[in-house]
Amino acid sequence: MSGSSITLVVVALIALWAVMIYNRFIKRQNRVKEAWSGIDVQLKRRHNLIPNLIETVKGYATHETGALTTLTELRTGSQRIGERRDQEQEISTAIRKLLAVAEQYPDLKASRNFLDLQDNLDQIETELQHARRYYNGSVRDLNILVESFPSNLVARLFGFRLAEFFELDAATPRTVPAVKF
Repeated sequence: MSGSSITLVVVALIALWAVMIYNRFIKRQNRVKEAWSGIDVQLKRRHNLIPNLIETVKGYATHETGALTTLTELRTGSQRIGERRDQEQEISTAIRKLLAVAEQYPDLKASRNFLDLQDNLDQIETELQHARRYYNGSVRDLNILVESFPSNLVARLFGFRLAEFFELDAATPRTVPAVKF
């Protein structure tokens, strides 16, 4: 085998390796996108539940408009993960306050409609937590690939970047915070 043949084989192997790594990046990026869509679906479900929850509480707590107004205003969301995370955190806080207000109205707490909405919210929060875990796992896998040697060489060459994790507190914690007016 001549020197040029060996060089050609080495170049071909390096090119094959780069293509394989590139395809792994594409696969991981698509998993992150798929995982984000799962979070987005759960957030939309939560946003669709909010008006029903607000209307139910409004009937019992007519003078508690602050928490209700804040929650209504927060429903329009950004598409950037960092901004969306901050906004969803505010929504979680507003929902906690709304549920704390509901604690002060025994008739509301006994309302079948309110209990159903609260159960739906709990279910959505659980599914959101699962979607967030899947998303963060996908982000972790992509970020490891972006930062690890030698795949980081391909990442730099083709512009692959670290993805952002999505952290969010549950809107329905086990203990309801005290709210005083």
